[in-house]
Amino acid sequence: MMHLLRFLCAPPPPRAGSKAFTRRSLFQRLLLQLSRANSHPLGREPPLATRDQVRGAPPDGCLRLIVCTWVCPAPGKGGKGALHTMSSGKSHRAAKKRPQHPESKTKGWGSGAGAGGGLGSRGHSASAAVRGCGLSLHAGDPGGDAGLGTGAVVSACQAAGPCGSPGKGLRASGGFLCLGPVPPVLCPPFCPPAFSAGLRSLWGPLDMPCPPAGQSYWTSDCDGQVQLRLSKNSLNNEAPLTVHDMVMDTAIKYANYIALGSKHRNGWHTLTYIEYYEQCRRAAKAFLKLGLERFHGVGIMGFNSAEWVIASIGAILAGGFSVGILSTNSPKACQVIAENVEIDIFVVDSDRQLQKVIQIQSSLKHLKGIVQYTEEIQMVQENLYSWKEFLNLAGDISDEKLDQVIDSQKPNQCCTLVCSVGSLSPLKVMMLSHDNITWTTAAAVQSLCYKCPPEGQEVLVSYLPLSYIGAQIFDMWVAILVAGTLYFAPPEAGRMGMIPRPPGTGFLMDMLREVQPTTFYGIPWIWERMLDNLKTSHLDSSTFRRKLDRWAMRLGLHTNKQRMLEQVHPPLCFRLAKMLTFDRARKFLGLSHCEQFFNMGMGLPRATLDFFLSLNIPIFEMYGLSESTGLHALSGHQAFRLLSCGKGLPNTHTKIKEEDKEGVGHICIWGRNIFMGYLNDKEGTQKIMDCYGWMDTGDLGFLDVNSFLYVVGSIKDTITLRSGERINPYPIEKRVRTHLPIVRYVVVVGQDAPYLCALLTLKCQINSETGEPRTTLTSEAIAFCRKLRSQSTRLTDILHRRDPLVMEFISQGIEAANAEAPSESAKIIKWTILNNDFSVGGGELGITTKLKRAVVAKMYQAEIDGFYQGYG
Repeated sequence: MMHLLRFLCAPPPPRAGSKAFTRRSLFQRLLLQLSRANSHPLGREPPLATRDQVRGAPPDGCLRLIVCTWVCPAPGKGGKGALHTMSSGKSHRAAKKRPQHPESKTKGWGSGAGAGGGLGSRGHSASAAVRGCGLSLHAGDPGGDAGLGTGAVVSACQAAGPCGSPGKGLRASGGFLCLGPVPPVLCPPFCPPAFSAGLRSLWGPLDMPCPPAGQSYWTSDCDGQVQLRLSKNSLNNEAPLTVHDMVMDTAIKYANYIALGSKHRNGWHTLTYIEYYEQCRRAAKAFLKLGLERFHGVGIMGFNSAEWVIASIGAILAGGFSVGILSTNSPKACQVIAENVEIDIFVVDSDRQLQKVIQIQSSLKHLKGIVQYTEEIQMVQENLYSWKEFLNLAGDISDEKLDQVIDSQKPNQCCTLVCSVGSLSPLKVMMLSHDNITWTTAAAVQSLCYKCPPEGQEVLVSYLPLSYIGAQIFDMWVAILVAGTLYFAPPEAGRMGMIPRPPGTGFLMDMLREVQPTTFYGIPWIWERMLDNLKTSHLDSSTFRRKLDRWAMRLGLHTNKQRMLEQVHPPLCFRLAKMLTFDRARKFLGLSHCEQFFNMGMGLPRATLDFFLSLNIPIFEMYGLSESTGLHALSGHQAFRLLSCGKGLPNTHTKIKEEDKEGVGHICIWGRNIFMGYLNDKEGTQKIMDCYGWMDTGDLGFLDVNSFLYVVGSIKDTITLRSGERINPYPIEKRVRTHLPIVRYVVVVGQDAPYLCALLTLKCQINSETGEPRTTLTSEAIAFCRKLRSQSTRLTDILHRRDPLVMEFISQGIEAANAEAPSESAKIIKWTILNNDFSVGGGELGITTKLKRAVVAKMYQAEIDGFYQGYG
């Protein structure tokens, strides 16, 4: 007997307090239906769970069925309430007082549907009413052969408080017929928000199934298969696809549209989608010819290019793994990755990357070939191929053999490995399935506003390292799904010296002005550079132009904030401001045709977001991890709040556990974007994933009443003082940056120390060719110094307390930030200005300019020790 849960929508409920309101069930919008089938999906009748089993994890293959009961206050009844149950029969209502214990016996409940398949009770059931505004879930003794178990109850009565307070401590007792994890308390849309949010954080989605016997949501084996997180409602499910299915579908539909554009000295070289697909197949055949084994890796190390994406897709089509490796990795790091993921073939872009492989090749027992796709090969070696020679190997492999390999691939098998290796952390290898890639891509496209032929075509610029899965999803896979054109910078633009530099350094602005993208993905470092350039241009303009721009920006900020809340249409003068200021700013940045602006990585400061919003450039934040295929929540034109990461992807779920008094807790996520597991690390996978597929992200945040996600920190960055008190540094740093506009980075320190201190860097100009900071302050910082009557123009003018005016201003800013601290322990006691700004080349920032706190603490240990010198 198979039970299906289906929820149907009904008209909005009557106003609370009306007669119709008290007569009807408040769950009429969430109808619970039961239908019979000739056989169970497991091929047998599901077993009944015992009382002891229900208290722990449900037995394999069990069906868990819940009847929902909503208790709402009746006017003038005090603690009494109208209690409603929802079953396949009609709604029942009675006024019940709150029992002393969730297992208190209450007779006479149930629909009496008996053998007709309902939730009927010919005896009695255990139930619980909840004081004020609460909820009880219960199932009665079955009638006939319906078989629902005995006396099942899930009650919220233990912690139900006044109307609107979140329930906690829900628990189960009795017997269940289980089909999945304990379902969530389903609050109707008109439920008090705090109560709804609290209950949703305790439970998960009702349609979240438990994997069938013998299957799991995760694996640590490279050849393993996982149970996909499919919703019970099949209408909400996207059919699982392999990467080949998605690429081929686009190639057939949009064969003659431009797919890739690569700039060379003699102009742009382009590939249509059908040519793109054929190149991927040729690369796959060549990999097979070189001896790529099933479930072995192809390591791709180099600057973004058409060859990079063709090699990646070709590796997947050939049955191997695409393994993106940062071009800044050392030979030792490359060796660790190659040995752990069994790389058969390396694909590199230049002689610089080739030499890394040459150094370690003697220790790589699986290595069968090396391919170099740019520059002329400067040495002769067996199994070393140019890109052209590599593709020519495809002629020895038939289409039938390749198709046989492609047909053997399944959506729930691994196709991509994402490697994370650092000097202070061990190697982690995340396994992503075909479905992770294809479903996440489709969900992102569904959530955002992309153009698709023949109505229009997206134009994208690829400059963020494709070894990062977030960049890969948007640059490679979204571009394919919407049949957009992806442009790459010339090979010489990506050549790095001995010192690493941020993505896009030295070429991005010129490329944006030439290509004119329709969607742009930035990182905080890029947005900050754009902001500095705009402010410098503003300060260099005439007095009249500055006044005009200030008027337009005030109007733009006010209008966009109102529009964000859907409260107003743009005023008539908004078009004038757009023509005089907004369009001019976009043209200056090379974003005249851009309709969507995104920030990837750490969230931007409020001041930066407001500045761009005032220029009619709303920057949409997003949230994701490599473990969530680079994306879980994102903002867009239809879901936008300042400082929020937006809402979760369709049919994904987010909950906050272990909330503090401010509602901040651990962010846990569930969905088809969740990775398969850590390669060869079963213990590490089990630490972050439970048996129901929920993953603990390790981040801190909260959900507002409209389900917008706000990320406010990371558990691993939490500072534990000597007193044992745990402090999240992110809010403190945010307050300091707000009060000190001349400060770029704030790093709060104090691990195992008696009090908190802070390392500060001032805003300095950046060398546009190398990405390295100069000692000269930015135009914005200099202008601010002038307001303080300071004549400082360089960092050295301020260091060592040489400028008392600036030092006094910073001291006052720290005091203002401390005044907003929630406790004495969260105040900054001492601070210092570092003698340089942070940079990628300096080591304080990662390649995507993310702050490396552990590295900063190690590099500036002397300054940190000075804070506590002489303290007993």
